Amino acid sequence: MMVSFCQGALLLSLAAAMAVYADMKVDCGPDFVTLMWTESRPQADTSLLRLGSCFPTSFSAGEAYFYVDLTDCNFRRLVTGDALVYSNDLTYVASADSYNLAFTHPVVCAYERPKDWYAAIYDPVFKTYSLGDLQFNIGLMNDDFSGPAESTRFPLGSIIPIMASVVQETHQPLLLLLEECVAATTPELYPESTMYPIISNKGCLLESVSSRSKFEPRQKSSEIRLSLQTFTFAMGEEVFIHCKLLAWDPNGLDSTKKACHFVEGHGWELLDNLAQSNLCDCCESICKSRRQRSVASEKHGMVQKAVIGPFTITDVNS
Repeated sequence: MMVSFCQGALLLSLAAAMAVYADMKVDCGPDFVTLMWTESRPQADTSLLRLGSCFPTSFSAGEAYFYVDLTDCNFRRLVTGDALVYSNDLTYVASADSYNLAFTHPVVCAYERPKDWYAAIYDPVFKTYSLGDLQFNIGLMNDDFSGPAESTRFPLGSIIPIMASVVQETHQPLLLLLEECVAATTPELYPESTMYPIISNKGCLLESVSSRSKFEPRQKSSEIRLSLQTFTFAMGEEVFIHCKLLAWDPNGLDSTKKACHFVEGHGWELLDNLAQSNLCDCCESICKSRRQRSVASEKHGMVQKAVIGPFTITDVNS
């Protein structure tokens, strides 16, 4: 087993995998992981790489790059003695007619366990829709967002109104953001799941670039409304939308805590303050925070995963 030190964390990876490919570089940050895969096999499609349930943050013909939080991508956490260990799998999902075989490589980051660290009662990766004194809600709405959707069948090209909210009883005022959303054909995400990215790169509404999808003006800070134009994906099948909800300090927006959509003729715009739309500039590249990230910074907000669906996208000609 190959062992190396990285930013105070202990990085472990199988020596066999590195010997065969010699092209996986992993950096264990204080609460995030970066992974660079440089592909050496001919005709390999780097977009088919998955780190747990996560797509590459960016990819090219020969490389795939991941920048992910340890609370994301279905990282597994294990406490053993004085160590806090996070593990996941880098998977290549080969297509049926591919000459390149599927593979799985382990990715493990081990940290010294803080003396005052204890397992939390609630874990953001659990789909409880409750976190401490916060209650998260998300669902399909009718056309004017005044009530629940009357149908779960949406013709191709129509708008799906989606609303998420967080109920806060004793908490400071929070701003609700949709950090990530992907469509899938399964209620759980797996490396082999068929997925369609909708929101990624820490709050960038990708679908707004080529469709009428957009964030609607806020009615309250603890609520966010999304008008999502249906897209060609799993036509006639059950579709689920998996989202990562973030309740955050309204005064703590940055390039990784934002809601951005693309407006034709204007470019990327920040939902909550047009004057700060420069926070959306990274939507065309990789969004990273300029501030030093730490576990303590998470005290400014809470993260919750949630699932909408099933619903069906129908062909207008059928």
